[in-house]
Amino acid sequence: MQADFHYYATYCAAFLAGYSHEEALEICYSAQMVDCCTTTFLKSISATVHAASSQSQAELVDMKSDITSLQDITRIWASFHFLPKDLYAKTPLATKNYRNKYRLICGPDGVLVKDTVELAKDKSLQAAGIAMHVLADTWAHYNFAGTPSLVINNTDNNFFEIFEDGSSRKISFKHSPGAEDDLENSAFNSTIFNMIENSVLNLGHGHAGHLPDYSFIRYKYMPAWDNYRECLKDNPSDYRKAFCQMIYAMKFLRGLNDIFETGKYDEEAVSPYEERIMNILTVRRPDASSDWKAFGEELSGKEIPDFDVSAYVEEYKNAPEESRDNTVLGRFIVASLSQKSMVTSKIYRSKNMLAGFSVKYSRFGISGIREYRKLVKESKRQEA
Repeated sequence: MQADFHYYATYCAAFLAGYSHEEALEICYSAQMVDCCTTTFLKSISATVHAASSQSQAELVDMKSDITSLQDITRIWASFHFLPKDLYAKTPLATKNYRNKYRLICGPDGVLVKDTVELAKDKSLQAAGIAMHVLADTWAHYNFAGTPSLVINNTDNNFFEIFEDGSSRKISFKHSPGAEDDLENSAFNSTIFNMIENSVLNLGHGHAGHLPDYSFIRYKYMPAWDNYRECLKDNPSDYRKAFCQMIYAMKFLRGLNDIFETGKYDEEAVSPYEERIMNILTVRRPDASSDWKAFGEELSGKEIPDFDVSAYVEEYKNAPEESRDNTVLGRFIVASLSQKSMVTSKIYRSKNMLAGFSVKYSRFGISGIREYRKLVKESKRQEA
């Protein structure tokens, strides 16, 4: 997904869930910040690099293909952008290496979605924003994995766009740095093909470019991991479910619902705006930010400022060290560390080493590890 959904649509969902304008702004800022919180950004504000929730193209280019580097990549992309649907999925007659990659395939309504939302309960608005980004991406990045893998993430010539009248058109992918997608001719920019299984070019939906991030697209293809069976993807329907699920999840975070269950969506909250939302989701264009922004401003009657990655940088940098964790970015960093720790721990406990070793943080067991001190402090504060 892009800023149109992670920022503006998340604001709309937060407001419909009952958050105030100011609260919704903090939530949607953090949801979009997940795509911007790179190691480079964290170094620029002298924060722990272990809180990185994304990697820039420049950072990925510099990554090596050794085991440690691949684990670093997987920890970030599987935790925040390609949340695995089933860490214990069955793969008959598969090698251990392939099985581990297969089990990282992203999808909605998995156990980790529930874990992600519940992790944000009674935490900061920044934790809620991160959870909404992760939840939403499970719908957009369905069937791709947050670990480099040609066999899992590759696209081939059997890739077609499906139109509302039932007709289809073959999609073409081309690596052309800086070029814009040609939506009129179903031609999309992508990463260059690389036959090395663990190449970073085979991460996520890179071979499909931005196509999975467009809310209007409907497409079909035949992935190798599914034995080349035809896979259908209906983004307007899926993005609508993501929007309904975010409202349902945030009502749980606000305490309006006692439990969060997967497979449930707040249809009632969306019903009065059904036509408006579907019009936004189905218009064929690269960015729907202006329409989501207009919708959000009509809902709240307040102006929604454009996303500014540096909005809270000075607050963080100028705060005394002992109170930095209570700034907007400080709370985001703590929540990011917590989300990454939870997902990495779950992957490790499933006996899958693609995200490396992990230790579940607790009140007593991990206080000596520097990058988790913030988590320990936050855990103790919540228990007090």
